Amino acid sequence: MARRGRVNVENGHGKKPAEAMIENVSLAEATRTRYLSYALSVITSRALPDVRDGLKPVQRRILYAMWADLRLNSTGRFVKSAAVVGEVMKSYHPHSDDAIYETIVRMAQDFSLRMPLVDGSGNFGSIDGDPPAAMRYTEVRLTALAEELLRELSESTVGFRPNYDSSTQEPEVLPARIPNLLVNGVSGIAVGMATSIPPHNLREVCKALLALLENREIPCEKLLRQIPGPDFPTGGVILNSSEELKNIYTTGQGSIKLRGSAQPDPERKNVHWITAIPYGIEKDALVHRIGELIAKGQVPQLVNVKDVSADDVRICLELRPGASVEAALAYLYKHTPLQTNVQVNMTCLLPTDGVSVAVPDRLDLKSILGHFLDFRLEVVTRRLQHELDQLLRRI
Repeated sequence: MARRGRVNVENGHGKKPAEAMIENVSLAEATRTRYLSYALSVITSRALPDVRDGLKPVQRRILYAMWADLRLNSTGRFVKSAAVVGEVMKSYHPHSDDAIYETIVRMAQDFSLRMPLVDGSGNFGSIDGDPPAAMRYTEVRLTALAEELLRELSESTVGFRPNYDSSTQEPEVLPARIPNLLVNGVSGIAVGMATSIPPHNLREVCKALLALLENREIPCEKLLRQIPGPDFPTGGVILNSSEELKNIYTTGQGSIKLRGSAQPDPERKNVHWITAIPYGIEKDALVHRIGELIAKGQVPQLVNVKDVSADDVRICLELRPGASVEAALAYLYKHTPLQTNVQVNMTCLLPTDGVSVAVPDRLDLKSILGHFLDFRLEVVTRRLQHELDQLLRRI
């Protein structure tokens, strides 16, 4: 049992002990209550995205601060990343400045997001695993796609709530004219649950939304004709069968087998090129691993590996005369990150009537698309009502 003891209180004559109310509390119950509060905070306020705009709270706050407070549109000026971090931390997200900057960096990396939401100027890291420059050196502004998430915000389309100290307001969700959750994907680890949604092609997702809009009873199998699978920003080859992909998208969980792309040199028979690597793999680490295997003689078909990449991925594999490139690649697929598994867990936060906080749940593809369409109907209805109210006031 835990007991609350004596406390000191201040009165006009100085400090003196006073008997506080003593209450017997079950330690197990107290631990459970406090841990559940902590878990709920992490799940709803930090780690999981909202099914409507596909953003975590810190991402939403960064975009809102750039749009509403700093006026950083896609055709305007760049400002220092430190200014954005300071504004977000001051008004909306009173946590680590490093965590805020890491989120900004990721939203600016075209090898991390299928459609970046932040336009960065300066060193924002590389696919080799190089770290970004400090926030005092880099500059940012919104991308045109990010503006589509924010464009209808001033037309009473979504609700607002007080920020952490009630000094201003922040949006509960962004109007989101694009299905950002599926397009850019998300990953996060909460307490007792996690999410890992791969990125998809924007055109394919929009076609699936149109198909669902025309027939809300359409089975998930037909939606997969429009969205055949993920579309990773770093490319690669998906090895899953259509039946395996169907099972992933109907259950909301599974594993994507992803392999880098390789092709022969048209002029040199003893040269093969790796032109794409799996999503989330550092290119420099992959080249280093292949070099180690060659040095140990574990890939006798290869004599050297060189990274000659510029803007695209180009890793040169030099083969011994007459060696089998298929055998060499098969060994590399098995013993290096050139082939990897990308876990899928489509868990996100769902708005629920009568509940003040969103509820986490794992959804299938059709449910995610359906929630987005329902949200867009609500946004458009509120926007038209706002326009009508303005017109009536003018009349």
